[in-house]
Amino acid sequence: MAKNYHFAELIHHQADKYGSRTALKYRDDHSGKWLKISWRDFSDRVMLTAKAMAAFGIEEQKTIGVYSQNMPQCLYTDFAGFANRAVSIPMYATSSPAQIEYIINDASIDTLFVGEQLQYNNAYLVQKGSEVLKRIIVFDSQVKLSPEDTTSIYFEDFLRLGDNAHAETTVKIRMKEASVEDLATIIYTSGTTGESKGVMLHHSNFLEAMRIHDIRLPIITDKETSICFLPLTHIFEKAWTYLCLHNGVVVAINRDPKRIQQALVEVRPSMMCNVPRFWEKVYTGVQDKIAGFPGPLRRMANDAVKTGHAYNLEYKNKGKAAPLWTAIKFKFYEKTIFKVLKKVLGIDRGRLFPTAGAPLSDTVNTFLQSVDIPIVYGYGLSETTATVSFCPMQGFTIGSIGTIMPDVQVRIDETNQEILVKGKTVTRGYYNKPEENAKSFTEDGFFRTGDAGRLEGETLYFTERIKDLYKTSNGKYIAPQAIEMLLGNDKYIAQIAVIGDKRKFVGALIVPDFEALENYAVQKEIAYTSRENLIQNYDINRLFESRIEEHQKNLASYEKIKRFILLSEPFTMEGRELTDTLKLRRPVILKKYAQQIDEMYEEPLS
Repeated sequence: MAKNYHFAELIHHQADKYGSRTALKYRDDHSGKWLKISWRDFSDRVMLTAKAMAAFGIEEQKTIGVYSQNMPQCLYTDFAGFANRAVSIPMYATSSPAQIEYIINDASIDTLFVGEQLQYNNAYLVQKGSEVLKRIIVFDSQVKLSPEDTTSIYFEDFLRLGDNAHAETTVKIRMKEASVEDLATIIYTSGTTGESKGVMLHHSNFLEAMRIHDIRLPIITDKETSICFLPLTHIFEKAWTYLCLHNGVVVAINRDPKRIQQALVEVRPSMMCNVPRFWEKVYTGVQDKIAGFPGPLRRMANDAVKTGHAYNLEYKNKGKAAPLWTAIKFKFYEKTIFKVLKKVLGIDRGRLFPTAGAPLSDTVNTFLQSVDIPIVYGYGLSETTATVSFCPMQGFTIGSIGTIMPDVQVRIDETNQEILVKGKTVTRGYYNKPEENAKSFTEDGFFRTGDAGRLEGETLYFTERIKDLYKTSNGKYIAPQAIEMLLGNDKYIAQIAVIGDKRKFVGALIVPDFEALENYAVQKEIAYTSRENLIQNYDINRLFESRIEEHQKNLASYEKIKRFILLSEPFTMEGRELTDTLKLRRPVILKKYAQQIDEMYEEPLS
């Protein structure tokens, strides 16, 4: 089990242990090759960055901002900040000037590290009108600085500032004085409603997270390779990457999210944390492939899935030996169909794929388990330093969000079934938000998650975001996320927002998967001139009616979608309909499409 070093010292202790072994990988922009960074080089870069910070006047427990794509420099900056006892505050690379300005002002950030041209442009725009932000440090040397910019500096030039004995002495003293009580980071939640809140996480939170994950996940050793794909701003990826570094895992940093499929095939990681949406796309893609196979091959593929379901879920997961014929067939499919599938995806070496951040449908989870992809579904929040619960590798329950982490207390509020959490991984509160803090904790110190659920022994179940629950005009409660998850697996549905609050029936806004829908139109010889024209077509609307009805056949009548609107444009972060973690901003969507929604409800139901 890895030793639990304070993050001010972690990288340097790992360098002493591993020396020239690879710590990080990243794709070189020019050659396209994945380059390696050894633990020793990682440690040296962290120390250079830390000394530059000290020389630059960054003081203990002062805030620094990181506004960038995933890059090695993000980790240099984080751990250099920890060495200086500074507070590192990440911002999503996709954030707008207004979003970063809010964080800069709220957290009093005078020094901001930025990634590429877009982040620099936005940051400089904010700096010109800011009384708080004083200087920008640019990771990417290809970024062109504004001609009138006299304060920004490139990261490589910044590093030279610390090349003196005084800076080195300052850093070494600070590292010795680093405390678990130091504030490590402030994670600003993307906020589906209202303004963003800064979650304070101390080093004690992270060190406890490392300790309890080591207990639950002894499978994570220094023989593994993980790909860093989700934004390091997201607590899931941040905590997971720190856990990997704590255990000596090689971390391959994927800079461009759009190139993840290529990166997976090139890196072939054994581990990767991800959100359900990624696996939903894998599920849909595989189902489409199987459907397009010739008859005999399609029957074989379906039998492989059926066999995998029996072997992995009905026997192995329950700790029982499978019947001989089932075991023989599974071993055959494991070395043929499943192996080919996983190799195409770049996950043929996969041993552990933690999945969280949004509800994962039982259909997708069951399918992935059946084709032998080691998905581990869990639940957590920024406020709990990620994990509250996750499914064990064996003995899990489909439909649950896993078993509670060691030394984390969970109970259910009797009044509204809210999940309450207490433990050393739980935040002490929101930065500069005393009123929110008063509302967010019970009198005996449990954090109110805002999620409804139920607890059966040590197994936790998620029901719905309490704020998202709708009450129809007929007095019936509707859980929109559950309905959205049910329909979100459909090959023709890319995005869906369920509507129903104070309405007489449930409706929906649907963004089709236009690639699949256009292929369907070609097959059915449906002529169209544009996407807007396509979604108005009678036959296309009948297609959606039938598919929606099929998916919701097990729902109660009052839960069923009675009307829907097809949209030609997707929900996006830029349009503010999605948070940075791709959750729906329901108030924004309701306001933006208010006219269409009102018209949908004005028409009488046939």
